[in-house]
Amino acid sequence: MRSAALVLLALLSVQANARGRDLGISFEGTPGPLNAITDVPGVEVGQTTLVEGQQVRTGVTAIFPRGKANPKPVYGGYFTLNGNGEMTGRAYLEDFGIVQGPIGISDTNAVGQVYAGIQQWSAKHFGEATWPVVAETWSGYLNDIEGFHVTAETAMAALDAARPGPVGEGNVGGGTGMVCFGFKGGIGTASRVVAIDGQRYTVGVLVQCNTGDRKVLRISGAPVGAAWTKKWLPCFDPKLGRGGSGPLKACTPDGVAGEPPPDQGSIIIVVGTDAPLMPKQLDRVAKRAAMGLARLGSYSGNSSGDLIVSFSTQPQQVNHEDQEHPSAITPIANAHIDRLFEATVQAAEEAIVNALVAAKTMSGANGTRYFAMPHDELRDILKRYNRLEEPAK
Repeated sequence: MRSAALVLLALLSVQANARGRDLGISFEGTPGPLNAITDVPGVEVGQTTLVEGQQVRTGVTAIFPRGKANPKPVYGGYFTLNGNGEMTGRAYLEDFGIVQGPIGISDTNAVGQVYAGIQQWSAKHFGEATWPVVAETWSGYLNDIEGFHVTAETAMAALDAARPGPVGEGNVGGGTGMVCFGFKGGIGTASRVVAIDGQRYTVGVLVQCNTGDRKVLRISGAPVGAAWTKKWLPCFDPKLGRGGSGPLKACTPDGVAGEPPPDQGSIIIVVGTDAPLMPKQLDRVAKRAAMGLARLGSYSGNSSGDLIVSFSTQPQQVNHEDQEHPSAITPIANAHIDRLFEATVQAAEEAIVNALVAAKTMSGANGTRYFAMPHDELRDILKRYNRLEEPAK
């Protein structure tokens, strides 16, 4: 029964939600056609969403750098902005500069299950278990995280669901139970297209946002978080439970009786590109994604695991540990890499905003409720700071 439900929920994870640009939010740079990580040729994303009863709010998001039919590894990099979290494969990234398999994102307590699911899936489809990158953020505000609801089967359903095209955002996949800057958060994505030496390259970013201090939140440079410091705050519904994530108060319609959450819970950022880059250059790209988070006001709090992985789909054949002949690659010259740095910062910023805009109000474990960012009020605040454009029709 659960297997059929997993397939259905994985398919439903590709859904059309409002995005930042739909509201008229101003962003820098030129996005790709989908404004998603899947604008990078070959990249596929699959998601499984688990919402059951009042307690289960979780799932898995999987990213295939070369698509699920191509097991070849890619050059990769990483950056740890704040290490209160887990991302597997960093030793392999440090020594070999390789992302060997799909990248999985889920709950704090699900890293092992997702890792096992990816290994089982890759052994079945490719004849050999891969060593994947798996990262986590903590969903315990809204999800019964100690119930270990994510299984290897959950991860395999996300892998099966992977495809190119639009990516579901907000309350989907690994982001189902996540919170971002005190609002309901989750999955977000964006992309940028740049030209270097007459060649066109794409940078795509996907985030699982579960971090941020409400009062410092800035969107398009406007201090929007301060306008909501005492409104739309987490609370609990007495009809559903007693509240299970700190000193919450009973909900009011606009959340004015809530308490501001601390900056904790983590964010995972995945950066992909088709620009030819060496692993050390990809480490540098990963660092720039942290600057996109900083543009939203984040100071990367003590209890937030802020972890970033990057990859390039070029060249088609990388210098793997058992490869006997060198790979042919002409990487982007460091003198010309600034365009990729700038694109990474811009796409990371917009991906986080898209996670906030797409997410919907959710009640979960013990009646805890986190409110979605109210779109009309956000537009009003941005208008006051002259940071609102008329949405494209």
